[in-house]
Amino acid sequence: MALEPGMPAPAFDMATASGDRISSEGLKGRSYVLYFYPKADTPGCTTEGQDFTALLPRFEAAGVTVIGVSRDPVKKLARFAEKRELGVILASDEDGAVTEAFGVWGEKQLYGRTYMGIERATFLIDAGGTVAQAWRKVSVKGHAEAVLAASET
Repeated sequence: MALEPGMPAPAFDMATASGDRISSEGLKGRSYVLYFYPKADTPGCTTEGQDFTALLPRFEAAGVTVIGVSRDPVKKLARFAEKRELGVILASDEDGAVTEAFGVWGEKQLYGRTYMGIERATFLIDAGGTVAQAWRKVSVKGHAEAVLAASET
């Protein structure tokens, strides 16, 4: 079943690129964005991270925490964040529990080849822990701005 607005967001607890942990429990009472991306330091994922980073002051002013999630190991995320000067929190879902709970892990196709991977998707979670908005099969261009607009309402 797909995660839709109005549904409770799945619980999570993940290691971050900075060496800390981020969890739904720790974010209780705050709104947050979880954006799922396929692979650190690839062109689309880099652009998405930079776009969210550029808008971070406005997300913070709206009281919204921004978290990028991939299945990359923490060390790779730390290198990615440093190399690309990303200010958003990057979290590692190395075991896939969070991507599966949010329904963004599945079969993909590229150049006629089928493989398992992360669907680029974003969820805005309200302070009560409910999905306020969900974006599926995200196109990177203009996406961070659309998420910010929804966050500021």
